[in-house]
Amino acid sequence: MVSESLLKVLTEAGIGSRRWLSEAIKQGRVAVNGKVVEDFRYPVNRETDRLTLDGQPVDLKPKEVVYLMLNKPSGVISTTSDERARKTVLSLLPRKYHHLRLYPVGRLDKDSTGLLLLTNDGDLTYRLTHPSFEHEKEYLVYINTKLEPDDRRKLEQGIELEEGMTSPAIVKEIKSFPPFNYSLTIHEGRKRQLRRIFATLGYHVLALKRVRIGNLTLGNLSEGATRELTAQEIQALVSGKPDGGN
Repeated sequence: MVSESLLKVLTEAGIGSRRWLSEAIKQGRVAVNGKVVEDFRYPVNRETDRLTLDGQPVDLKPKEVVYLMLNKPSGVISTTSDERARKTVLSLLPRKYHHLRLYPVGRLDKDSTGLLLLTNDGDLTYRLTHPSFEHEKEYLVYINTKLEPDDRRKLEQGIELEEGMTSPAIVKEIKSFPPFNYSLTIHEGRKRQLRRIFATLGYHVLALKRVRIGNLTLGNLSEGATRELTAQEIQALVSGKPDGGN
């Protein structure tokens, strides 16, 4: 089990809001293995470390672990809350999941659609979002014109952004999913990465839809709908091996 920040672990334990827990840590009310810790980033291992808040043990392992696939519509925020009162992905979940503290695994920007995972499994979230695991993510892209051959080669070699060079993308021209005209596969998760790299090359992204994460595909799940992952799909995500079901 990997280490995670103290604030993240406490927040996902569902005992209070991120802001409230931040204050509790700063006030010295949180201890890890009997030692008071006031650093939000202090590394915590859910499997072996013991946490207390005001002297009371904190249960770090969810009693009910859930893995959901959501087909996110456009106009919905990929966060658990929004200070501007915009619609979030949690508002799309069936009522039976409302008592759980589920979190999006990675994000899709407000205008993008498609495959989004939500879970309360912190270990799987780490495995799917940390760059070292290099899980592929496939997107369907609708751009305003056909890619020039030189621009396609640049995408396949990497594009220079403000924070550095992107990793090479797999680019395919498609005609079977109109209006989308290209498929791009990447294994990074920089903020608005695809929109930014196309803008760098002078193209405008009119629509963007994620259809695959690792071996998990969106399939025919309706927009706005959710479903639980199968045991085989969960294992495939963890191991990176095909589950044979898609």
